[in-house]
Amino acid sequence: MNVTIDTNFGAKVESVTSTVLDFSDAAARKLKSLHEEEGNPDLMLRVSVYGGGCSGFQYTFSLDEVSKSGDRKVENNGVTLLIDQMSYQFLAGSEVDYRDGLEGAMFVVNNPNATSTCGCGSSFSI
Repeated sequence: MNVTIDTNFGAKVESVTSTVLDFSDAAARKLKSLHEEEGNPDLMLRVSVYGGGCSGFQYTFSLDEVSKSGDRKVENNGVTLLIDQMSYQFLAGSEVDYRDGLEGAMFVVNNPNATSTCGCGSSFSI
């Protein structure tokens, strides 16, 4: 959901656009490279939240060619992130990012609502 907020603090009016869920440039670049590797520009990244994992909930990522009824879409640089309605409530204010480091290369969720996470970062509690 995009919300445009106009603020007026005297002489200048600024327009600020914010999304409830952020799809980082790094994650968008990785998805774009997957389009090229797979030869399929229709692939969209889906992030979901399920019960399980050592902290109560866990994130899963998959690639889909079509969106489902009720999916929310976040676009960045010509690629799309999909979130189902149930998962969306757990991801409000989060960022979907891509990291390539000592723990490996992976999509990750930076979730400010999580009160704790497991060591690998794939599960969380609220």
